[in-house]
Amino acid sequence: TRGCIKHVPHTHLCTHLLTGSRDPLTLLALSRALIVSVSSFYPDVDLSARPGTARDTQKLHRALCSRGFSTRILNDPDAAEIHEAFKSESEQAVDGCFVGVISSHGEEGLVFGADGRRVQLSKIYSYFGGPKMAAKNKLFLIQACRGHLLDDGVELETDSVGCEDSGLSECASVPPNTVVMYATAPGYGAFMNWTGSIFLQTFCTFLEDGGAELEVTHLLTRISHHIAHHFSARGGKLQGKKEMPCIISRLTTDFYPFIDSGKNKSFRLLATELLDRPYTIRKNSIS
Repeated sequence: TRGCIKHVPHTHLCTHLLTGSRDPLTLLALSRALIVSVSSFYPDVDLSARPGTARDTQKLHRALCSRGFSTRILNDPDAAEIHEAFKSESEQAVDGCFVGVISSHGEEGLVFGADGRRVQLSKIYSYFGGPKMAAKNKLFLIQACRGHLLDDGVELETDSVGCEDSGLSECASVPPNTVVMYATAPGYGAFMNWTGSIFLQTFCTFLEDGGAELEVTHLLTRISHHIAHHFSARGGKLQGKKEMPCIISRLTTDFYPFIDSGKNKSFRLLATELLDRPYTIRKNSIS
């Protein structure tokens, strides 16, 4: 796809082909995306493999490229490579917007690199408060556990999370003009199976079925509604457990990251039509 760069390293940061201002690929895409996907960990790291990660990555790549993003994939990086990749992205100007996706094992406020070392999400977000990116709209999607609790499906009044709940330092590190969506609430586990994660698969489905036309907070709210009301885990102690995504927004204007003005002008299927479509549930595991 024009404007899309697909890298598939194992644990090393691959060469970024979009750095030079004279590079024609840079000029083709107004917006950029970075997908960091950790499916396998070093042999001496006590973290299990994540077999659905490749399917998430493939579907994300297709969905973002179809919306005109120059998309970079980083597979199984260590912690230092994750920091380096996001820091590099934050130091490059973008005409449109930036989307960053991280999929790995995690705990509250952090994710793990393939080497088992911790990556503080507050540090990743803080990179994007610099001069190149502070004024640009940014979206981060975090597919990772935020603890070990399992959600029994308690009815909530909101799908957003306040700074008091998610950790003051992490919330404060989110720069202006940024929205962050987590797969799950603070303290809880996130689900995936061999077909991928519930969160990222649902995100891609909404993009492909009309959600790209929505303002981003409306899109994310509909995704939260769909997962909260139509997903239930299966298998052993996970049977019937739920997942509730959470959103932190520091947007100051409406943000339409996925409208591709050159394509699909006649395609107006609203994502709300997806709200009553149930999942075909397979046996799940903790992400």
